[in-house]
Amino acid sequence: MATHLAAVRTPLNEVTMPLPDQIKALRKEHGWSQADLATRVGGDAGQISRYENGKITPSVDVVVRLAEIFDVNTDYLLLDGATRRAFRPTPDELTDRLGDLSALTEADRAALAHILDGLLANTRIRAALHHAG
Repeated sequence: MATHLAAVRTPLNEVTMPLPDQIKALRKEHGWSQADLATRVGGDAGQISRYENGKITPSVDVVVRLAEIFDVNTDYLLLDGATRRAFRPTPDELTDRLGDLSALTEADRAALAHILDGLLANTRIRAALHHAG
């Protein structure tokens, strides 16, 4: 069963989901018609039109597919003011994100350090097993 997204309202009742505008802008940036995008998404032009006009909201699966097609992160599609990044970050983009770590709380930085420690340990174990086997 597909999960659907809904616009989120802030305490000041501001909509924080620019998805319809982002879909339209990115489609035009690529020089595609609604039918062209529909072919890539696996839908029809009418469906894309309804997304762009805010008449219907795409499922989470479709949002992820749109992000992949446009090569943007899902935050960029869904959140006002989100930084545009590639769908699959390159190592350079990961390095660029290190500068943003100062914005995290101390607890979040500690949690991230634990996650990184675990990932690095797994990598070392796999490398050791690969060399041993």
